Amino acid sequence: MKYTRLGDLLVDAGVISQDQLDIALAQQKESKKRLGEQLIDSGAITERQLIGALTRQLGIEFIDLTTVDIAPEMTQLVSKNIAKKYSVVPVQTLGDELYLAMVDPLNFIATEEVKAASRKRVVPMIATSAAMEHAIAALYGTEGAKRAIREMQQESEEDAAYATATQVARVEDPQAAPSIRLVDTIIERGIADRVSDIHIEPREEDMRVRMRIDGMLHDDLAIPKELQQSVTARIKIMCGMDVTERRVPQDGRTLMQVKGKEIDIRASTLPTVHGEKIMLRLLDREAQESTPEGLGFSGTNLEKFNALLGNAAGVILLVGPTGSGKSSTMFSMLNQLNTEEVNIVTLEDPVEYKIDGVNQVQVNEKTGMTFASGLRSILRQDPDIIAVGEIRDSETADIAMRAAVTGHLVLSTVHTSDALSTIDRLDDLGVAPYMVSTALKGVISQRLLRRVCPHCKQAYTPTAEELAMLEMTEEEGKDLQFYRGTGCAECFGSGYRGRIAAAEILVVDDKIKSAIHERSSRDAMLAAVEESGFVPILDNCRDLVLAGITTVDEAYRTINTTD
Repeated sequence: MKYTRLGDLLVDAGVISQDQLDIALAQQKESKKRLGEQLIDSGAITERQLIGALTRQLGIEFIDLTTVDIAPEMTQLVSKNIAKKYSVVPVQTLGDELYLAMVDPLNFIATEEVKAASRKRVVPMIATSAAMEHAIAALYGTEGAKRAIREMQQESEEDAAYATATQVARVEDPQAAPSIRLVDTIIERGIADRVSDIHIEPREEDMRVRMRIDGMLHDDLAIPKELQQSVTARIKIMCGMDVTERRVPQDGRTLMQVKGKEIDIRASTLPTVHGEKIMLRLLDREAQESTPEGLGFSGTNLEKFNALLGNAAGVILLVGPTGSGKSSTMFSMLNQLNTEEVNIVTLEDPVEYKIDGVNQVQVNEKTGMTFASGLRSILRQDPDIIAVGEIRDSETADIAMRAAVTGHLVLSTVHTSDALSTIDRLDDLGVAPYMVSTALKGVISQRLLRRVCPHCKQAYTPTAEELAMLEMTEEEGKDLQFYRGTGCAECFGSGYRGRIAAAEILVVDDKIKSAIHERSSRDAMLAAVEESGFVPILDNCRDLVLAGITTVDEAYRTINTTD
């Protein structure tokens, strides 16, 4: 293929102007990105426009990697290092030709290196960067893990496996230790597939690896039983845990650099009858949505969200079950409040995301640093804003309320099912009604719903049953269209990709304050809440369905978990 400069090609095709090219080239010198990537990131063109221009001008075929099954033996022609370095994937061979999917098919160096490695003539094809990332992870992740497993089995017998693993920390070349490669491959694949948690579970005959994607667990890999101790020991060493202690639960932490991103990994072990179960939580700070809009707040809910953060003092509570996105919402709040003029101190268990400019304190009950004692100490540090990871007991609740009354803004979480139940929960914790009515400014109750996969999204006419699930009549829904995913490689066949928050926000006004102070009946409290303009989470879920963002099944599941 004749070497052509991408910028000139795009200008000749009329996709961008010469001025846009000159600006992008100047920016590229600073960012060190590929020109195509720089143009897309700056908004000069979209990835689809770039692909369209290349296919028209050069006659390069576009390939949808989400619909292609690539044979595992293709990894023998192009190594993982080359694939990751140049964002390429071998698709198939025909005679002496190798069809190569590429994000940048004009990368002459990449095609020459693949040609030299495979000893075949390269036929470039163009693919999207998102599909390429997933294809590399799928093709090389599974193959890499299986290869590491084979090498581990060859390296030692079962009775020597643990002794070998305890030496991993002293291995100078990470590539020389199959157990290191296996664990790294599992984690790298998890990161590529947007996994939040990796579960490594010992069973009677093997060790199962499952990955949580968008809140749901998926089987990924089975590790032979004789390698269990090696894998467990490797993770313990990596995360700073005691390798020799297998009878009690342990917690650990480490950082990994993957594709230039710093991934924070939290690990915990749990002894089971078949050995130690390991859970890895993957935290990517760069991927963390730091704005309420990014989390899914919009319209009236966004206005209420911002109004609550406008309070100089008081308590704002985030409620919902485990995994409902409370930590992400608090992270967004702290980012919005974090300025040079205020002193913010947090008390967390554990500290998940580190925030520049915020004083974050780790709870440690072994040393006596509980939420209650830590909160007392924080109050002596002249804080303007205090974030408490969770209100678990009456002492912490009382101190938090008193701190709010004395002029501090306090953010915290409580495990209740909905916004209104939070008031009852504070009463159960023994907080005096006059204190709640004075200190409480608002409650945000939320859930996470899975988004419809944009790659396989299809419209359809809802049934009467589906309309009833959203408390809508057939008349209201006669002209409506709902959306659902049919399942594709991008969403692992689930029809969903990513998640969005659905919320209800209770802003405590004068009538609600009076109802709390007077310990009004449930009916009187509901009446006061309705008069305040409160919008229940059902309405938010319904709006997300009507907008085609989620499905009626997801909305119904969420509504049922609020009871």
